[in-house]
Amino acid sequence: MNVLAVSVVGAIVAVTLAITSFAARRNRSTDDHYVAGGRITGWQNGLALAGDQLSAASFLGITGAVALTGFSGVYLSLGIPIAYLLVLLVIAEPLRNLGRFTLADAVAARFEGRLLRGVLAVASLVLSLVYMVVQFVGAGALAQLLLGVSFPVAVLGIGVLMTLYTCLGGMVGTTYIQVFKAILLIVTVLALFVTVLARTGGNPIGAMVEAERTHGAAVVTPAHTSATTGLSNISLNLGMALGIMGLPHVMVRFLTVRDAKAARGSAKLAMWIYAAFFLVLPIFGYAALNEVGRARILRDNPGGNLAVARLAEVAGGNVLFAIVVGVVMATILAVLAGLSIASSGAAAHDLYNIAIHQGRMSQRRQLAVGRLAGIGSSVVAIALALGARTWNIAFLANEAFAIAASTTMPVLLLTIYWRGFNRVGATAGLVGGLVVSVGLVLVGPDVLGAHHLFPLSVPALVSVPAGFLCCWLGSLAGRGRPEAAGVAYDELAARAFPRRGTRRAEPELIG
Repeated sequence: MNVLAVSVVGAIVAVTLAITSFAARRNRSTDDHYVAGGRITGWQNGLALAGDQLSAASFLGITGAVALTGFSGVYLSLGIPIAYLLVLLVIAEPLRNLGRFTLADAVAARFEGRLLRGVLAVASLVLSLVYMVVQFVGAGALAQLLLGVSFPVAVLGIGVLMTLYTCLGGMVGTTYIQVFKAILLIVTVLALFVTVLARTGGNPIGAMVEAERTHGAAVVTPAHTSATTGLSNISLNLGMALGIMGLPHVMVRFLTVRDAKAARGSAKLAMWIYAAFFLVLPIFGYAALNEVGRARILRDNPGGNLAVARLAEVAGGNVLFAIVVGVVMATILAVLAGLSIASSGAAAHDLYNIAIHQGRMSQRRQLAVGRLAGIGSSVVAIALALGARTWNIAFLANEAFAIAASTTMPVLLLTIYWRGFNRVGATAGLVGGLVVSVGLVLVGPDVLGAHHLFPLSVPALVSVPAGFLCCWLGSLAGRGRPEAAGVAYDELAARAFPRRGTRRAEPELIG
């Protein structure tokens, strides 16, 4: 057991629990629990968005992927800044103006229907669960390294802490914790970056140069050995660039801010933070390869998920190691809390209250069901994480991006921007995109290995067009059905894009 690292983790957890206790006094209603009552400022939400994405999948997974696979791992860091530019330009403002608690609320501003609500809730739950597995795998690996406990025990302990954050603090507490740990993570990354620079003579690409000299040109050269490799990289970045716009736990953040201006400002701040952050991750990966060594990285974790922690220990000693581990643990816990809230909103608000009970449940009952749903989702995610402990979590996260880019993203975009879209098309797009994307993952190389039936690990290149195609075909089939048309498009557009400087009207939704 690393006593200093455990002390740092304990101190950070104590601070976050204090924040949660303070926030619990403001977590009284469904508005507070799901979207912090819409009281979050632009800069707070920007930092919270950064906290959502600067998680185990990026900090641990991408660094480990670069250390183990060389330049191929760099591709994992390219799509996120582009994704947030698209969020800023395309989705942030209209989503804020149309939504209330969940992504389904934004779609329901145009198309109401219990079946559509239920399908949207299921898609949101699938996406949230996959991303929760990513965080649990990273947290379990870190806790193993830190405490020497078994992976299942570590994951269960983290699940208990996450449940406390979610049930007591809701979105209010989660947002404050995200802001706190985003600042900590930015400072920690800067400290590690300066340490690595000092060991490479101040050359930002010194670690890459040394890796080439020691391990050969293959580690710094894009591996385009076949057409499949090139298509895999395209598919990977397509999923990342488009998938963010469909991830429930990220998109729901735009429902927490005061107005559309704050939504745009938060997306802009998050984009610049990401751009800087993802520039340094490949540097850490190559530095870990040089300083720690491939054999040690694989011995710690077959997916390479502990490479950056070992780099901090080798380059900066036990103090920097303790700080990095403590901050990453706080990062994972905060992201897990946000994911739990997104999944509980989909289960309690969309599925239980509206799809099943037609919006007749009281706020008190919804809040209780939402908290139970959050606990249930964490239990399922923990069970799945126990079978995925050896996977690289950056690659696993990109499966979630691809599924989101194939399901919720096309439906959101077409709801806002296509006049000819209808409820049948929305339902068909969700079902078709979900079946195609999840199906291709299950028959792909990440699951079946050498016996795969589909060659791409990330299926976005096929599943995203399939999702849009299902939306279009369903809309053609639904034409002529008055009940499928929904709200007049001009009325929706007036709500989604009001004149700048005006506050939105609250959406009139069942429940």
